[in-house]
Amino acid sequence: MPRRIVLTPRQREALLCLPTEPAELLIHYTLSDEDIAHIKRRRRPHNKYGFTLQLCALRYPGRILAPGELIPKEVLEFIGAQLGLRADDLADYAVREETRHEHLAELRRIYGFRSFSGRIARDLRDWLGREAELAASNEDLVRRFVNECRQSRTILPAISTIERLSVDALVEKPNSRSVEP
Repeated sequence: MPRRIVLTPRQREALLCLPTEPAELLIHYTLSDEDIAHIKRRRRPHNKYGFTLQLCALRYPGRILAPGELIPKEVLEFIGAQLGLRADDLADYAVREETRHEHLAELRRIYGFRSFSGRIARDLRDWLGREAELAASNEDLVRRFVNECRQSRTILPAISTIERLSVDALVEKPNSRSVEP
C-alpha cells in the first residue's frame, strides 16, 4: 500500500527545521547557566559545539541532528556567541561516530529525553487518537503531536512515522473521515 501523504514538503520542512529568526533563536536556543555547566564538561571546542547543537535540536524542533547535516549559519553564530566559539570549531565534531552516540546518551541522562518506543509510543498513539477528534486539519493534528512530543521530551520519530500515525488516528476516529490538509 502506498504511503499516504499528510503534509506538503513545505509543511514538513517548517515542522522539522532549525529556527533561524532572531526571536526564535532567543526563545529556543538561549542556554541556561546549568546548560553551560554541562557543555563546559566537554574538553574540546568541537565537542562543546556538537553537544550544544544536539541539545538545542532535541529541545526544538525535537529531533536528533542527522550525521553531516548542514546547520544554518544563524544557529551556529547564535550558539557560538554564547560559548565563545567560532563556526569552524565545529569542523572536527563526531569524527568518531561514537561521539554522537555518547553525547546523545549523556543528553538523555541529563535532560530526560526519551525515545519514541515501547510504552511511550503506545501512550502517544492513544493521545493522538483522542486529539484527532479536535484537529482542524491534517497539519493541525501533526503539529499537536509534535508539540506533545516536545512537552514530554520524547524525541520525534521519523516524519514518515508521524504522518502514518496521524493518518491512522484520523481514519480511526468515530466518524472515520479525514480532515483536509
